[in-house]
Amino acid sequence: MKQSTATEKSFSFIQRLKEISMFFQRKDEVHKTMRRLAKLLDKANIAYAVVGGMAVNAHKHRRTTDDVDILLTPEGLKIFRSRFVERNYASVPGRPRRFLDQKNDVGVDILVTGHFPGSGDPGPVAFPDPAEVAQDIQSIRVVDLPTLVQLKLAARRVKDSSDVIELIRVNNLDESFQDRIHPSVRRHYLECLDEKSREDEYQARQDQRPD
Repeated sequence: MKQSTATEKSFSFIQRLKEISMFFQRKDEVHKTMRRLAKLLDKANIAYAVVGGMAVNAHKHRRTTDDVDILLTPEGLKIFRSRFVERNYASVPGRPRRFLDQKNDVGVDILVTGHFPGSGDPGPVAFPDPAEVAQDIQSIRVVDLPTLVQLKLAARRVKDSSDVIELIRVNNLDESFQDRIHPSVRRHYLECLDEKSREDEYQARQDQRPD
């Protein structure tokens, strides 16, 4: 008989459902961390843009995430460290751009203008200046949709491709959207568009099956 591990014993399915519900009500700790961070950055006049899972939600694809990703310039990161690290956020050993909100231990990952998504190796798509790509969504500065899609395609991760497929679906994107993203990721975008169409066709066949 398989013995339960400590992780299995501590996991509560009901608690997880409650956490998911709170997340989509925007009452969870991740949303609280995002709002606090945005307020601090605004007061300090640090240009920023929310990216990652929270940006995906801002652009209509509903999924959970357990941390906050923020895009800053190198100067913005320098100011952030000098003003807020140790006072509001704790450093994470071995992770120079990851911090923990000292109020709730939610992780904050900072992505930096000029660095590269995915593996971090130099490529045709780099993280941009947040001031040039941020838009206001419910009082939070969030990376715009073309930049979000472009960065996720450039990262070349399965999870990011899945996000792009869902962003295509919920935002009714089509082939013309490729003109708004970098040429190096357009082929990957069209592959995601094709996969979305295949998924839709499969679902349509399932819906037509008799009970």
